[in-house]
Amino acid sequence: MAGSSIGTLFKLTTFGESHGVAIGGIIDGVPANQVIDIEAVQDELDRRKPGQSAIVTQRKESDKVEFLSGIFEGKTTGSPIGFMIKNDDQKSNDYDHIKEVFRPSHADFTYNSKYGHRDHRGGGRSSARETASRVVAGAIAKQILASLGIEIVAYVDQVGSIKLGSDIDYNVIDDNPVRCPNMIVAAEMEALIKEVRKDGDTIGGSVRCEINHVPVGLGEPVFDKLHADLGKAMLSINAVKGFELGSGFECVSMRGSDHNDLFNEDGSTQTNHSGGIQGGISNGMPITMRIAFKPVATIIQTQTTLNKVGELVEMDGKGRHDPCVVPRAVPIVGAMAAITVLDFYLRDRATNL
Repeated sequence: MAGSSIGTLFKLTTFGESHGVAIGGIIDGVPANQVIDIEAVQDELDRRKPGQSAIVTQRKESDKVEFLSGIFEGKTTGSPIGFMIKNDDQKSNDYDHIKEVFRPSHADFTYNSKYGHRDHRGGGRSSARETASRVVAGAIAKQILASLGIEIVAYVDQVGSIKLGSDIDYNVIDDNPVRCPNMIVAAEMEALIKEVRKDGDTIGGSVRCEINHVPVGLGEPVFDKLHADLGKAMLSINAVKGFELGSGFECVSMRGSDHNDLFNEDGSTQTNHSGGIQGGISNGMPITMRIAFKPVATIIQTQTTLNKVGELVEMDGKGRHDPCVVPRAVPIVGAMAAITVLDFYLRDRATNL
């Protein structure tokens, strides 16, 4: 299966299926002698893992990462970093009811059509469980970026019709199960998710990501624009349906006289409608993105669907699934941002000594 790698110099290749023995990956291109805090990597995994609150899937996975190579005595060796995360709580029999049918809005039909075969146990390779491997690589990238002064923060800014306003406190992002930086709005979002779950349904939401203190000059002006690769990274996450940079789709209703980011004497800008990137290259302002996630496709309701022999049949939805994916998507978005920015940082240093 092609398409299991991302990055040019800092490169991640992932492997494994949702209900296989393990998932994992190989990270190549990590500079030697980088101090890596393994506990911090595990902390990021714990933020993504299932079963952590009442509003996420109750699949119980320890999600303990095991490093196999590339780190010795707390430092990177410069060789590929190999790691794996064992699957503990598969319950593959929960998926026997979809062995002969294609779930609506899942990858079942496209996988089967493309490969002539599919792993029906939780979606196999198409499962969002694959993203745990991205979080490991992203946690390592975050630590290297932090040593360079680059900071990444991500949080939920919308669930359904409930939107976060301007009252934001980064310190409370992990103090509520939704990961919203406003405790009052978080409580409203949590109540909505619980209501939707009770109905056997799901709901969408969005994650905002900010990358601060990025140096000027990361990115290339034509096909390798920084925001193009950030968009690709975010759109590669399961359930993502939209990506915005800076002003995003709001720019269509603005005039150039309002949208232009006027300069200060030090090269910074008075506004940041560009989202920290101009001409595909970072301009030193915060990189701001917004990522939209669809409602999870599996709902606990009866739906009409297609089976393998081309018949429309009734299917009852069941299993352990998130009623809203965005609380667990926050560390995934942060990880993909870190992987992309570190890759561009290393590429810039390789061509601009």
